Amino acid sequence: MDVSMSTHTYRTLDVPVSGGSLRVGVWEPEDATDATPSVLAIHGVTASHLAWPFVVDQLPGVRVIAPDLRGRGRSNELSGPAGLSAHADDVVAVLDALGVDSLPVIGHSMGGFVSVVLAHRHPDRITRVVLIDGGLPLDVPAGLGAEQLVSAILGPTAERLSRRWAGVEDYIAGFWREHPAFAEVWSEELERYIAYDLVPEGDAFRPATSYQTTVDDTIDMNTGTALPEALASIRHPMVFLSVPRGLQNEEPGLYAPDHLQNVLAALPSVRHIALDDLNHYTVVMSPQGAAAIGDVLREEVRAGTPIAGR
Repeated sequence: MDVSMSTHTYRTLDVPVSGGSLRVGVWEPEDATDATPSVLAIHGVTASHLAWPFVVDQLPGVRVIAPDLRGRGRSNELSGPAGLSAHADDVVAVLDALGVDSLPVIGHSMGGFVSVVLAHRHPDRITRVVLIDGGLPLDVPAGLGAEQLVSAILGPTAERLSRRWAGVEDYIAGFWREHPAFAEVWSEELERYIAYDLVPEGDAFRPATSYQTTVDDTIDMNTGTALPEALASIRHPMVFLSVPRGLQNEEPGLYAPDHLQNVLAALPSVRHIALDDLNHYTVVMSPQGAAAIGDVLREEVRAGTPIAGR
């Protein structure tokens, strides 16, 4: 499907991966050529590729490649295990299908964790890494069970995945309109994102994101070995963008200042940029948030775009 946008044309494709196929959104600049720079955008734990339109608007002249990770969006019927390594390998299949050798990657929330592991597992495919409020270790209590861990990190976001809805209007009224993160940034783009998140189940609808996949991924992010192994051997330029408020617009957000200071002290090669007046969602899913990170993203894309002939 092709849809004209102000600076890009949007289409989707399905890429074969282990256990099925991955839905991928691609935003092409209107004057794209073989030399057009590309960037990979990886969404968060319960999101989809439609989290990125405002960021796309900040990247004129850049091809944006954004998959629905397995268990989300229209990749929600994939069989087989998830986890950071599986997502990283899926993304490489996307790059292969599109004929992309290497490019910078932007990861938001869980997408940041996938980006770090992707750069570690497939270092020749990634040139630079941008982490947006995700990808570095979270501060969670030790010893939590799977359900407790998901609840502690995601709160009502996890509970939403178990509910059923009569349709899009019910979904908006019953959850999203009251969501404190979006109270001041409601948009048509957000409504399209919400509508895309529903899939039929009998006479009702459910969120496309698999709750079990969310549990598996959350456990892997916080207790698995893939992330610490990747962070122990960073070889790509990496920038981390943090925001002061979390999933419910609360302070502190996912990365409390003291915790983040300790994490960054252990990772001196990671460049940190602290952003103001944004929460975990609005940093990418609002015009204000995308504008706040636009300069950094354009800088990283320019620096991370391979030069032809090298």
